[in-house]
Amino acid sequence: MYHLNTNIPLLNYQKTLRRKIYVDKSLLIAPLNTLIGTDECYVCITRPRRFGKTINANMLGAYYTKGFNSHQLFCQLKISQNEAYSEHLNRHNVIYIDFSRMPDLCNSYRDYIENILAELRQDLTTYYPQLKGKEYPMISRMLLDTGESFIFILDEWDSAFHEKFMGDSEIRQFLKFLKGLLKDQPYVDLAYMTGVLPIAKYSSGSELNMFHEYNFMNDYVYENFFGLLEDEVKELCSVHTSIGFHELKYWYDGYQTHDGKSLFNPRSVNCALSDGVCLNYWTETGPMNEIADCIEHNIEEVREDIVKMVSGIPVEAQLHGYSASNLQLNTRDEILSAMVVYGFLSYRNGYLSIPNYELMEKYQHVLSRNSMGSIKEIVDQSREMLEATLAQKEEMVASILESVHDREIPFLTYNDENSLSCVITLCYLYARKDYTIEREAKSGKGYCDYLFIPKKKNNPAILLELKIGGSCKDAILQIKERQYIHRINNTNEVLLVGINYNKRSKRHECLIEKYSIVE
Repeated sequence: MYHLNTNIPLLNYQKTLRRKIYVDKSLLIAPLNTLIGTDECYVCITRPRRFGKTINANMLGAYYTKGFNSHQLFCQLKISQNEAYSEHLNRHNVIYIDFSRMPDLCNSYRDYIENILAELRQDLTTYYPQLKGKEYPMISRMLLDTGESFIFILDEWDSAFHEKFMGDSEIRQFLKFLKGLLKDQPYVDLAYMTGVLPIAKYSSGSELNMFHEYNFMNDYVYENFFGLLEDEVKELCSVHTSIGFHELKYWYDGYQTHDGKSLFNPRSVNCALSDGVCLNYWTETGPMNEIADCIEHNIEEVREDIVKMVSGIPVEAQLHGYSASNLQLNTRDEILSAMVVYGFLSYRNGYLSIPNYELMEKYQHVLSRNSMGSIKEIVDQSREMLEATLAQKEEMVASILESVHDREIPFLTYNDENSLSCVITLCYLYARKDYTIEREAKSGKGYCDYLFIPKKKNNPAILLELKIGGSCKDAILQIKERQYIHRINNTNEVLLVGINYNKRSKRHECLIEKYSIVE
């Protein structure tokens, strides 16, 4: 069997359960059980790549599919304590389709869809011999003639839309195929569908309006089952001690459930604990150029937003679901909504931010692309800025800041300290290669504007304090009086950097003082 009551989900879920790192998400089954056989049985869950969609789809297939006994897989999992557990365990005909699977030779939408249709027809005539010898123009007619009902598990429903052979006409045909297969069909007990982008991305009509969609921006029901909750990560760290919880949180946290619980990237946490090192795991598994592509659709407005967020400044936006109704992303809200759905940004209480360090590294790289125009020119100077700071060349540091300010980029005009912070972020972007940079870092008796923590012990730390209309001496004095230096623990040398913008002279000033920490 290819799709009907196949053992493929069962075999795949068995492999998942053999992992040394596994988090039980089986309670996803409980709310779905309540939908079976009702007119609310259409569920579409969209999440970024590698957020557990396929693992959960395999779990559902292993649980529901008749003809197998998967009790031994589930008896130790949380769902086994649910009162409806036995009622639905291996009791349903299941049609499982992974739409990311393609025939070896697939040069057109026709090749793609005919392969799926041929496999479904073969499964149905094998399982239901009474269907043989009859002509069926539609799969739905065959399913009706079985006289039975089915659970549909449709994984990565939108994966083919990224193929070159999928134009607008082909997308419409595919939507009509799904509509004919599922909509208002009495044989549908449950239709569970997953993908990266919501249906509204592709369908502005009524083809699939029977689905209740749940994405990163509107999911209040299934959000705990995609991604890892903070308590789950802490429990993993208590067993797998190669990496501490706080390091994992810094690298891979940053998403949130509707009630404010932290949500970690599951792919990255699993890989980091397995390998014993935090690296960019998730961002290497998909086309992360999508970040730049989204920005470049509206280079002026969105570029400003990205610079602010890289500077640690949340950006206000009112995003109501996924606002794009077609493949073109033209407005700021459409682009930013898409970036939230992709998982590239987090959205909470009307503010957008870059979720974690793993993604921050990618955004920093985006700022150096040629398409970023004058922003790239500033970033290209950032190596010179770091070298001047380390060499305590105060006049050169001030001069570089002058040259950036003189470019008259509107959002870098000094209306407040946040604007100056954006300039500092761009001017020191190269420093992130050798330093972990924290903005408004808790340190001593207050919050330091910028803390540069060296990744190698032989580099000095940098404490940087900003002033507008003040003085560099006051900035240095603030660093000392508020004991920001107490945050430094991996090097014996610190550079105290005070930067001031003089409102009267319209000039930048810099003072750098070397400070030695006595052990």
